[in-house]
Amino acid sequence: MGLDGLIGSGLLLGTYTPKLDDKGRLLLPAKLRARFNQGLVMTKGQERCIFLMPVDEFARFYEKLKDAPVTEKEVRDYLRVMLSGASDETPDKQGRISIPQSLREYAGLDRDVAVIGAGTRVEVWDKAAWDTYIADKEGAYADITTQLLPELAF
Repeated sequence: MGLDGLIGSGLLLGTYTPKLDDKGRLLLPAKLRARFNQGLVMTKGQERCIFLMPVDEFARFYEKLKDAPVTEKEVRDYLRVMLSGASDETPDKQGRISIPQSLREYAGLDRDVAVIGAGTRVEVWDKAAWDTYIADKEGAYADITTQLLPELAF
């Protein structure tokens, strides 16, 4: 599959810096909007961001997650945190979604946000938190590739 095929299949890419409106709504960036037309699930992500997943992607993710052994405390903890904070949304005609107050508080969202495409999901970060995170991680980017993905040779 070429790059056109990947993009056409809904690969979510890029960094955008929209603002939340006074009602806590986010206008989804135009390049990402089509992937969410059928709805999305938003939930708590790692590092205090919010995950936005297209409904079909969330279903695929949950199919794997539901087989995790709930007899293990870490699995129960993960499921409770992730699913108890989840909300399903459908963008309005302008491409806006309402982010629940509890998720805005979890991610520290006020007005300025960073919306990043992360392949199969979108992450919504407080803009200052994202700037700090990416500045810290970019320095180790080459090392991460070598250690975690040694079979990827550019």
